[in-house]
Amino acid sequence: MPKPANPTPDFFGFADLLSDAERAELATVRDYLESEIKPLFDASWERAEFPFAAIEKVAKLRLAGYAYPEYGDGRHRSELFSGFLNLELNRVDPSLGVFSGVHTGLAMGSIHGGGSKEQRDRWLPDMAAMRKIGAFALTEPEGGSDVAGGMRTTARREGDTWVLDGAKRWIGNGTFADLVVVWARDTSDGQVKGFVVEKGTPGFTATKIEGKIALRTVQNADITLDGVRVPEADRLQRVDGFRDTAAILARTRGGVAWQALAVAVRAYELARAYAVSREQFGRPIGAFQLIQDLLVKMLGNITAMFGMVVRLSQLSAAGRDSAEQAALAKAFTTARMRECVAWARELFGGNGIVLDYGIAKFFADAEAVYSFEGTREMNTLIVGKSITGHSAFA
Repeated sequence: MPKPANPTPDFFGFADLLSDAERAELATVRDYLESEIKPLFDASWERAEFPFAAIEKVAKLRLAGYAYPEYGDGRHRSELFSGFLNLELNRVDPSLGVFSGVHTGLAMGSIHGGGSKEQRDRWLPDMAAMRKIGAFALTEPEGGSDVAGGMRTTARREGDTWVLDGAKRWIGNGTFADLVVVWARDTSDGQVKGFVVEKGTPGFTATKIEGKIALRTVQNADITLDGVRVPEADRLQRVDGFRDTAAILARTRGGVAWQALAVAVRAYELARAYAVSREQFGRPIGAFQLIQDLLVKMLGNITAMFGMVVRLSQLSAAGRDSAEQAALAKAFTTARMRECVAWARELFGGNGIVLDYGIAKFFADAEAVYSFEGTREMNTLIVGKSITGHSAFA
């Protein structure tokens, strides 16, 4: 008698490393996201709109406060739990994952890591409760990978006020965020500093980027800063240069590795379900060797990705992770994700290019995940410098 099928993409049982309570909480979150949040995001992708009704629903889960328990529900959860939570958000929709990652990881992370206690106490409670939504403005129209040395946005101090001038691009949540962390170069000392700019500040303009083929639900913005005046009290007091910004990016880079895993996991789940239900030549296509080959290659990638991100989370929890390890995780997992979504789309045949079957959206969204938080090439050079001792950056 044949053994029953094993549908789980977590083939080696990495989730068993979580506590029973953490697995139970994740199951509750997964059910809620699938039933309450997924339909809203599914309906918004084709229209390239953000489902604002989802914010109140997501807020009920208190997801934004998990990483900052003193501003959330007070409960300390493991680093590994945060990774699996990231996986659940992105399994539902990568645009949901980006919305959460920008708000919780980049914006709140900047304030938590770079702000004074007064600033953290002023902004983070409302952000943890999602009464205020954050954005993170670093990338510029003329600079992406070279933003550390080539930042053109400037900050000029006038008494107790800073004047910001410049432009930012690809700013997630940028069209509607209540608080935007803007990075600018101080004209007096050349150092990069962080500023929290509130929505409605004169001179601050955010325009939605149209025509995207990936992460269409994410409201990316072109931002113009024309004489934007920010009080010294709103400058992040513990940021002294780009090194502090890079530390924030290193933490979120590991989150993108989990996001890449999630996209691959969902692609595999969709492909496997289709393979066992779709019939051709009188039998399910999952009974054919070439289809099984595609699924097994996907599962192999996913298992390797699980191993890398789980270990990175463990190292982070122990305070032994490095920027180079995060860079390797991001570069590796996004490349394997790209293979998985391509194999999944191939398995669907013609049905793989329409939204009805789900895979087309993940196939398209994977391209954005592959590129942001440092391209594969830039992350490769970070790791390359670490293992050879020689910098190959131009």
